[in-house]
Parts: sequence; C-alpha cells; structure tokens
Amino acid sequence: MFLLYEYDFFWAFLIISILVPILAFFISGVLAPINKGPEKLSTYESGIEPMGDAWLQFRIRYYMFALVFVVFDVETVFLYPWAMSFDVLGVSVFIEAFIFVLILIIGLVYAWRKGALEWS
Repeated sequence: MFLLYEYDFFWAFLIISILVPILAFFISGVLAPINKGPEKLSTYESGIEPMGDAWLQFRIRYYMFALVFVVFDVETVFLYPWAMSFDVLGVSVFIEAFIFVLILIIGLVYAWRKGALEWS
C-alpha cells in the first residue's frame, strides 16, 4: 500500500533544500552594501585598468589537456569503490577492472602520441 507519511523525511529534506538557498540569497541581498560607483561598475575590480579586447582565442591544446584530466579523474571515481570492496568481489571483477584500466592506459598512450599532453 502506498502511504504518504512514509515520505515525511523526503518532503522535509526537499523543503529545507529549497528554502536554504532562497534564504541565503535574500539575506545577502538585504545585508550587502549597495555602493555603485565607477570602480564597482568597471569590468575588473583589481585596480588595474583593462587593456585590449576581452575576446581571446585559446588554443585547443588547453581543452584537450582538461579533457584528459577529466577522463582520469572519472577513472578514480569508478575505481575507488572497487578498491574498497576488492576482497569480496572476486577474480572476475578484478579482470573487468584490469580491462577498464588497460583501456584507459591505451587512451593515455594515444593522447600522448597525438601530442595532447604537450603544454607548449
């Protein structure tokens, strides 16, 4: 039988998770000082006047480097739970994880040979 009172914790958590950001924005809007001078309205508040155009072209190499980082960061997320329960899972899971790491190593070698890891 579907009973609504079983979801009391869910609804309480949902309401709190909606109210906390709304209250944070409201309180910061009420308490924050409003000083709109020329310094505040400038592009950068660091004290240095901006020079040149704000549109800069970045080389694709930076994006490739970031993409390789994200791939290996996600690898860590997948391997951590496996490593924590390694003794329970058995040999078949070890072989699957080994194949997963082998595929990632092949991808790393490919990115390395293509020059995606060269910074300059």
